[in-house]
Amino acid sequence: MPRFHERVMGVYFDDLDPFHVLHNARYLLLFERTLGSLWEEMGFGSLQGSAEAMHLVRANTIAYHRPIQGTGKVRVRVWIERLGRTSLTFGFSVMPIDEDVEAATGERVVVHVEHGTWQPRPWNEDFRSKVAPWVVAQALGEVS
Repeated sequence: MPRFHERVMGVYFDDLDPFHVLHNARYLLLFERTLGSLWEEMGFGSLQGSAEAMHLVRANTIAYHRPIQGTGKVRVRVWIERLGRTSLTFGFSVMPIDEDVEAATGERVVVHVEHGTWQPRPWNEDFRSKVAPWVVAQALGEVS
């Protein structure tokens, strides 16, 4: 398992679907909140005010393996799968609080862009060095 960042997150009544299972859209929300925590740990804080932090989400994928039932707590684990020339791919998993069994797994690809033009822009060396300890693979020629 790669170096990862993990947070315990609450599952509340309004997160559940009519069958009292964590609603499928809430997994992505839990991932988003944990990802924000990882950005802070890497030293990027709120990501606002930094041209280097400007990125757009290219894709989210998620696979549901088993339901999270009822309210309580879950663990959300995030890591960086790949650092490309202009892209960054995060991996994540959602697990019950008391088991190392994945309830859901997924991936998010973001692309670093130039503000205003929204065109892909290579990550600078400072950014690359800050995220390097979290990266599983570095595909330097990768654009997506």
